[in-house]
Amino acid sequence: MRLTMAIWEKLLRVATMALVAVGFLVFEIQTADANAGFKKWVRGFSGVARKNGISSATYNKAFAGITSPDPEVLELARYQPEFRQQLWMYFDSRVNEQTIARGQEEKRNWNRWLTRIERKYGVSGHVLLAIWSMESGYGEAMKKQKSLRSVIRSLATLAYADKRRRKFARSQLIAAMKVLQSGRIGTDKLRGSWAGAMGHTQFIPTSYIAYGQDIDGDGRKDIWDSIPDALATAANLLRRNGWRTGESWGYEVKVPRRIAKQAGKSRTLGSWSKLGVRRANGKPFPRSGQKGVLKFPAGKNGPAFLLTKNFFVIKRYNNSDKYALAVGHLADQIAGYGGFKQAIPRPFRKLTLDERIELQSLLARMGLYQSDIDGKIGGGTRSAIRKAQIKLKMNPNGFESPKLLKRLRAL
Repeated sequence: MRLTMAIWEKLLRVATMALVAVGFLVFEIQTADANAGFKKWVRGFSGVARKNGISSATYNKAFAGITSPDPEVLELARYQPEFRQQLWMYFDSRVNEQTIARGQEEKRNWNRWLTRIERKYGVSGHVLLAIWSMESGYGEAMKKQKSLRSVIRSLATLAYADKRRRKFARSQLIAAMKVLQSGRIGTDKLRGSWAGAMGHTQFIPTSYIAYGQDIDGDGRKDIWDSIPDALATAANLLRRNGWRTGESWGYEVKVPRRIAKQAGKSRTLGSWSKLGVRRANGKPFPRSGQKGVLKFPAGKNGPAFLLTKNFFVIKRYNNSDKYALAVGHLADQIAGYGGFKQAIPRPFRKLTLDERIELQSLLARMGLYQSDIDGKIGGGTRSAIRKAQIKLKMNPNGFESPKLLKRLRAL
């Protein structure tokens, strides 16, 4: 007997629903198994905590209400922009009109404290402002409670499920509980990034214990609610790791073609000068005996730099050349210096702030973007861009290009 098309469609719907049901069942079983395994791990880790001086009361308080790992933490751990994004993209979202203007505004707001911190620690206030911007958007991230995660749950997730970060996560988890046990903060403050970083200047627990400062004199090393303490703590980290007062992080340079092959080598600035390397702005190097490493962060067609000791000290905050370069460049821009003489290579013209705001507005009108329309191109905007590119049959690369803006205007 031949089946009619209607019967075939009905059978297909039933089969599809069955497969979906099976899929949900498998997912629920896997989730239940993961939760059971996580709970068992939490019970077992309590013995490790006790050996490290954590009381049962503190342990129970830290893990109260935490019954499952955070799957988003593992996803975020796999995607770190410092190692995935191209330099132009990384800079576009971190060194731009908004971050520069906001940094200059915060410099005026906190000038008295920045001057005091500079005197005490010898670290440039412009660099501290740039770090504050990079780490929490001048504290804006602290206001978005939905984006903050339980430090205990994040670190426990990594310790339980991420083999590569397990040792790191276990040590940070113990440190976080020591901070809680000290009475300095409550569990409400133990909220931060997927990797357990906390406060305005994003300190992991061991670094907070090692470098935390109370410069405002209220008896607490408060990187959550005291901006002076947060900036002083960042300054203390840099100073203790070898920051050289009064010296730059590096210099943009012009390099003779024959010298470009020496990228990665370290020489004194005087030696580089004898080889024909010159500062891009035409000024002489202020310290000929200072050492500098030649690097081309965006490739041989991009700007070249001689990077000095302070650049590598900044990397103690985040071990990424992109990060340290962005901090140094943003600090210079906040201080009023110009941009790079040689532009960072990019596949298309950079959109203006007004164009980026228009792009987000058009994406929102399509129902693809629900966050702030502020011209800041972050993960949410890029996700919306990819969806729009798919609808428009464009390459879904997530890039905010003039071509995409033109296509969206035409809809």
